[in-house]
Amino acid sequence: MSTLDHTLKPELVEVRRLEVITGTGRRRQFSEETKARIVEETLVPGAVVSEIARRHGLAPQQLFTWRRQARRAAAAAINEEPQQFVPAVVELPRPVRRCGHHHRNRADLGSGLIEVTIDGVTVRIGHGAEAKTVAAVLRTLKAGA
Repeated sequence: MSTLDHTLKPELVEVRRLEVITGTGRRRQFSEETKARIVEETLVPGAVVSEIARRHGLAPQQLFTWRRQARRAAAAAINEEPQQFVPAVVELPRPVRRCGHHHRNRADLGSGLIEVTIDGVTVRIGHGAEAKTVAAVLRTLKAGA
């Protein structure tokens, strides 16, 4: 018996399971609403992303990608807000009479002060205020207006 004869005569093996794949095997398409709903589930305190991904038949990496895309979209939406200008009123400090030799005038005391009034609420921003804090306060005031 030659080697060729040996390889052409397979042993009989019983087939226990046969899997038939139908369809074209395309990627699943998720609507933006579905993605947003699934991402929202991951934002609940104590939620485990891999469990949520498994429940929806996703890889955890896919869900993390959707979360990153949602964060970027939210940041872009904040940056797209049109800048609005408000009228600025500049008042020159009144001259102060010098009574002594080491007194400061009012211009020194008020320098670097910004005053913003929105719907009757006045915010005074002094020298050295952090930009993030000022932006947060102004956003809050704008949202309440």
